[in-house]
Amino acid sequence: MASTGGSPAAPRAAPGEAARSVRAAFTATIALIALYVVLDVIAQLLPPHYSPIRQPESDLAVGPYGYVMTANFVVRGVLSLFFLVGLAKGTRLGERSRTGVALLGVWAVGAFVLAAFPTDVPPTPISGHEWVHIVTALIVFACVAIGEILLSRQFDADPHVAPIRTPAIALSVLALLFAVGFFLGPSRIGGLLERLFLGLALGWMLFVAAYYLYCGRHLGGDPGTSSADASRSA
Repeated sequence: MASTGGSPAAPRAAPGEAARSVRAAFTATIALIALYVVLDVIAQLLPPHYSPIRQPESDLAVGPYGYVMTANFVVRGVLSLFFLVGLAKGTRLGERSRTGVALLGVWAVGAFVLAAFPTDVPPTPISGHEWVHIVTALIVFACVAIGEILLSRQFDADPHVAPIRTPAIALSVLALLFAVGFFLGPSRIGGLLERLFLGLALGWMLFVAAYYLYCGRHLGGDPGTSSADASRSA
């Protein structure tokens, strides 16, 4: 029965609207990951042709076509924010692992900081903006790897992602190992280790987003409606 006094209650989003917003967020995540890979390849192919084995991805932002990699950092931040929107609206994982969600938020925001403060390429002396870039990279790399591990461990609490808990944990642990290898391993393969880390970290997001969309289309699930939402709408 409607209330007879006071301001009317704000309308709750219908389950169908929630499902559409989750699908849109995860579809955008997947599309932007594809764009990120394409731009990364383009930046690598353009002069001055930095080594993808020895030199980190950030070096691609230095040079006559550095704006391509700078734009790609922004793409990475935006796709990560879209992923967080889908995760928050489509699951209870935000309630189960607030720390995991917060760490992925730091990773997303950090991508914009990396774009704003480019690195320097040796033999150029380390500048103030490079120190910001280095410290930010260290923080966000750790945040995304640990955040994905924490979230993956909670997948069994949500039926939408419970079946992929084990592979999600494996991907996130491997990402953490390659992140450690990048910072502590031999510099002659630093670029390779970093790219493997980034591929695993973004691959985790791609895997989760794609599985949500697959569930909604083929398994009869609704990735935009948690069981709590379903009980409220009954």
